[in-house]
Amino acid sequence: MTEEFHRIRRLPPYVFAEVNKAKAAARARGEDIIDLGMGNPDTPTPPHIVQKLVETVADPRSHRYSVSRGIPGLRRALAGYYARRFDVKLDPETEVIATLGSKEGLANLSAAITSPGDTILVPNPSYPIHQFGFIIAGASVRSIPATPDEEMLRALDRAVRHSVPKPTALIVNFPSNPTAYVADLDFYRELVDFARRHEIWIMSDLAYAEIYFGDKVPPSILQVPGAKDIAVEFTSLSKTYSMAGWRMGFAAGNPRLITALTRIKSYLDYGAFTPIQVAAVAALSGPQDCVEEIRTLYRDRRDVLIRGLHAAGWDVPSPEGSMFAWAPVPAPFREMGSVDFSKLLLKEAGVAVAPGLGFGEYGEGFVRIGLVENTQRLRQATRAIRQFMTRHGVAPARAEPVPDAAL
Repeated sequence: MTEEFHRIRRLPPYVFAEVNKAKAAARARGEDIIDLGMGNPDTPTPPHIVQKLVETVADPRSHRYSVSRGIPGLRRALAGYYARRFDVKLDPETEVIATLGSKEGLANLSAAITSPGDTILVPNPSYPIHQFGFIIAGASVRSIPATPDEEMLRALDRAVRHSVPKPTALIVNFPSNPTAYVADLDFYRELVDFARRHEIWIMSDLAYAEIYFGDKVPPSILQVPGAKDIAVEFTSLSKTYSMAGWRMGFAAGNPRLITALTRIKSYLDYGAFTPIQVAAVAALSGPQDCVEEIRTLYRDRRDVLIRGLHAAGWDVPSPEGSMFAWAPVPAPFREMGSVDFSKLLLKEAGVAVAPGLGFGEYGEGFVRIGLVENTQRLRQATRAIRQFMTRHGVAPARAEPVPDAAL
């Protein structure tokens, strides 16, 4: 009775816990902490979506149990989105299911298709549920590079040749959390060809499909001919429409995988609250100006953050997509590791970031910085970081502080 439960034993201590504990303690002391450590959108959900929720919740009939796989209108709306955005045709009855956010869908599909001892291929670093959904289900995870290029493809080939048992599934996530890498359609073509030849399922996490900043528009893996033979893709309304707390996501693609997820979910939930599903239809099928506005907001924040960090002497790559910057720990602090650096930055600059180690061992040496504060607060954060870096001997990129107008 004193031993840890079997599945819990497979979960390591929560890496972010130390930074979260320090953050809570600082706030309890009355300190002003600028929290860039969470991927939690801070902007309100667009008004027309909220209004549809209010209208629907006033109808008592909407208070009853809903449908686990999503109301028909919602599945049709998601199919309509894929047709407009990706020119991909989906059958709302057999190739689409609504989920309680993409995270729930990923975890439950992992459980549905995994046997104990299966080998699963997961990018490292990556969002924790990508590997731990399968680990909880009893699988063994083999890490592959997180970059959408030949390095990943070569690693996949080695994994198939040298893994026992042979891998049964692969996770990909572009635009990526935490690295912000963006894949192109040519990469997906090679990936689909590889997976079909080796009979490996692909689970694609496309939660950041609409958060991109340049001409490189994120594609869907389902755009590749034959992809639906082996692939399912997860999307979410959380970032696209600032609906993180609403917990509304989808899986789309291979009918066999959709059926497996549908069967698992039928035992576990009755679906999202019906008014939330109706409001999600309004999000997908209504005016889309808000999507461009949200994208522009994150682009502006990205520019303020990256320019401010560069001015502080911290060379951070500018992300092409997602709502994160993936920042190498500055050289003077590299040996202390990402967790201790995050705690030091919190203590001395009042800025919270997420240690890269929390996204896998190959995330060590990096921190993830979220674009989850307004530009004024981001300028405040970069000024504090500049002072922090100067105290530790890092020369700023400019002799004089960068004026706000230049950011």
